Amino acid sequence: MVHPGEKEIVVTAQAFWIAKPGDGEIRPVEVPEPGPGEVLVRTLHSGVSRGTETLVFRGGVPASQHAAMRAPFQEGDFPAPVKYGYLNVGVVEQGPAELVGRTVFCLYPHQTHYVVPAEAVTVVPENVPARRAVLAGTVETALNALWDAAPLIGDRITVVGAGMIGASVAATLARFPATRVQLVDANPERALLAARLGVDFALPPDAAGDRDLVVHASATSEGLTRSLELLATEGTVVELSWYGDRQVSVPLGEFFHSRRLVIKSSQVGGIAPARRDRRTYADRLATALDLLEDPIFDALLTGESDFAALPAVMPRLTSGELPALCHLITYETGE
Repeated sequence: MVHPGEKEIVVTAQAFWIAKPGDGEIRPVEVPEPGPGEVLVRTLHSGVSRGTETLVFRGGVPASQHAAMRAPFQEGDFPAPVKYGYLNVGVVEQGPAELVGRTVFCLYPHQTHYVVPAEAVTVVPENVPARRAVLAGTVETALNALWDAAPLIGDRITVVGAGMIGASVAATLARFPATRVQLVDANPERALLAARLGVDFALPPDAAGDRDLVVHASATSEGLTRSLELLATEGTVVELSWYGDRQVSVPLGEFFHSRRLVIKSSQVGGIAPARRDRRTYADRLATALDLLEDPIFDALLTGESDFAALPAVMPRLTSGELPALCHLITYETGE
């Protein structure tokens, strides 16, 4: 019996929770009937962003950043128990008529069904496969970084760190007119990824110098130091790495001041100042999904598991045993 003011439960869903640092589990959750202006979504795929999500999984979010690091539909608190994630693609089963049956992206954790406000979902373009659409949140980060970086036609640009974010930046820059883009990583196997993205590759000691712009995404002190070394005079490093609770040391003596170098942070939680007055968060995400019409981004999907295996998969991703960029999670209803 449903009492006045209560919502009827339409489905018992399954959700992935971090029970304690390094330990995940699947828990049942009751999903209510969507109310006016809400949608019920059945998940097809979600994605594990290996950098941020494995940091959360191991309990590495600093206490000072607990509020800043909250995902839009997170439940629980850091370090645990917490339900965390933000790359989810599904089909609207109930809600406004114009959305029912549409494939949508949402910044929602790993869960089989969920209800959110209709404005929290973004319709996936018809020519973007649902699998590739899980990258929307990551490509949105890359887009925001390039709004911050403001590259110019003909620039010499290096991306240091060929992880999920760095690869997304390189893939986006690959279409930028007349730029010379080099992807730099300590793992020589990333050369194949660079080739698939259509950019040059180098190991850190062999990277080209005199760069107008370097985007750093390796999350290491060594990577940031090398990024500074690669810059031309008055060049800029755009820092995308999230270090969590780790201390970072870089040489700000030596050539840093004499060459008038710049280190500029970029974070997807806020729209880049250059676009803040003219673009909404919805605009930015829609643009990221438009970029995903290019199959070049399929190179970032480097592993796949069933949802039921996620508690066993997360420790392997965190340890590096599974060296994924974006690890795709497929649900029983996945396509």
